[in-house]
Amino acid sequence: MLELPKENKTIVITGGAGFIGSNFIPFFLAKNPAINVLNIDKLTYAGSLDNLKEVQSNKRYAFIKGDICDFDLIKSVFEDFNITGVINFAAESHVDNSINSPHKFIKTNIEGTFNLLEVARHFWKGTNNRFHQISTDEVFGSLGDNGFFKEDSNYQPNSPYSASKASADFLVRSYHHTYGMNVVTSNCSNNYGPKQHDEKLIPTVIRTALGGKEIPIYGNGKNVRDWLYVIDHCKGIDTIYHRGKSGETYLLGGNNEIDNLSIAHKICNILDIKIPKENGSYNSQIKFVKDRLGHDYRYAVDATKASKNLNWTALEKFDIGLDKTIDWYLNKYHNI
Repeated sequence: MLELPKENKTIVITGGAGFIGSNFIPFFLAKNPAINVLNIDKLTYAGSLDNLKEVQSNKRYAFIKGDICDFDLIKSVFEDFNITGVINFAAESHVDNSINSPHKFIKTNIEGTFNLLEVARHFWKGTNNRFHQISTDEVFGSLGDNGFFKEDSNYQPNSPYSASKASADFLVRSYHHTYGMNVVTSNCSNNYGPKQHDEKLIPTVIRTALGGKEIPIYGNGKNVRDWLYVIDHCKGIDTIYHRGKSGETYLLGGNNEIDNLSIAHKICNILDIKIPKENGSYNSQIKFVKDRLGHDYRYAVDATKASKNLNWTALEKFDIGLDKTIDWYLNKYHNI
């Protein structure tokens, strides 16, 4: 049986072997020395325990390989440990995959969140233990050239992925209003940084550039995203988990709006300096490909609420964060 220090509180972090979760767990353990972390992850293609090597020997950390869709497993975790909080990162998250195989997203993102809520509701009666739902700005749909998503923006999801996340958010909200559960939700903009899976935009550009392959850019490359450095996001999650008001939603953004084509050019220009090609620039490898079905044009969030109420703001400058990210992937892909 797993052992964790009994004098500490223990929280469950689901999906902790994925991109954001595996950045968050080391940060959270360092920031909160009196809290244990029990990581539950199914270890799909998007999760790897290699992402958590720095915490494997930490006595306040334990791992269970499991699926949040397994109700009996989640129940047994609450029976065996005094769980005082849940931060739910676990989700199928790649939009293209949701278009091709939507059933996986419905099951994990909706049914899995329901299981967590239902078990927590049963075990937490009469307590003020907290459930934190990690969500996305994609639930709000698409913006035009102007405006920002805010906490009171209407949900208008346009992909099976964002629809499943929207459904999960509504479930969390309902458990607060119906059962009085202490819940918070945070919706973030696009994350970037170390440990992101190869399928995402920034790793794809780096990987294909270094491999001498075509760098695929959907449509005309003018789709705009707000980019948030993953450690800034981790700081925001920790702040909301501990200080956010029950029942509230908080938006976390990086205030870095850049279109996909410009991202690709920025990466290629940096690679031209760090690892010059023998002939020409990596920019010559950029190729436009058929656009994604239902591709949202622009996401941008207004993080004023988190700034004013919780004193959180994203600090990493995009060019510096991107340079750090590229260095991490160069170590992974280029072995330097």
